[in-house]
Formats: sequence, C-alpha cells, structure tokens
Amino acid sequence: MIQGLVQLFIFQALGELVSKFALPFIPGPVLGLVLLLAYLSVLGAVPASIDWVGGSVLQHLGLLFIPASVGVVLYLPLLQANAWAISAALVVSVVATVAMTAGLLKVLSKKEPTHE
Repeated sequence: MIQGLVQLFIFQALGELVSKFALPFIPGPVLGLVLLLAYLSVLGAVPASIDWVGGSVLQHLGLLFIPASVGVVLYLPLLQANAWAISAALVVSVVATVAMTAGLLKVLSKKEPTHE
C-alpha cells in the first residue's frame, strides 16, 4: 500500500512541478494524472500496488463529497436567493453545450463525396 501511495504522490508532485514551471494554466493534479496515464500506457498494465490503492480510495469515494455537501448547506440561503439566476445559467450552459456538441458532430461526421 505504501508503495502505491508513494507512486501516486510522486506523479502528483511531478504534475505540480510541470504546472509551476512549464504549464501554469493547467492544474498540477491534472498534469500528474496525465503523466500517470502516460506511465501506465508505456508500462502496459496497472501495478498491483497502484491498483490496490486506487480500489481502496474508490470504496470511500462518498466521503469526498462531504465538503461539497457542507458548502451547499452552509451557503443555502445565498443559493436560494439566487436560485433563478443559477437555474438560468445551468439551463443556458447545458443547451449551449448540447448545441455545440451536436454542431461539432455534424461537421466532423460529414463525409467527403466519393468519386467513382
């Protein structure tokens, strides 16, 4: 378990370093995950130690939602006061995302005419 944790923390630290010195507009943990993905792709398999740590974290993933839930409860009056604006922003962003995705799919799925 310790070996798997150390490996994951090393990739996170590498991501933080790359973020600090090369790509400051991308968060370090995201870069760490990309580096981990590249490492696992080159390796061709997930080491047992990383698999065990990942499985253990996933079993307790619900605990990670507690801070978000506390934030919602803490700011509930503010959320209620701005419910219409938040709802409108959510609806507009969902519609825009679906429209952009559909438009991009339409553009990318057009086939060039075949000349026979």
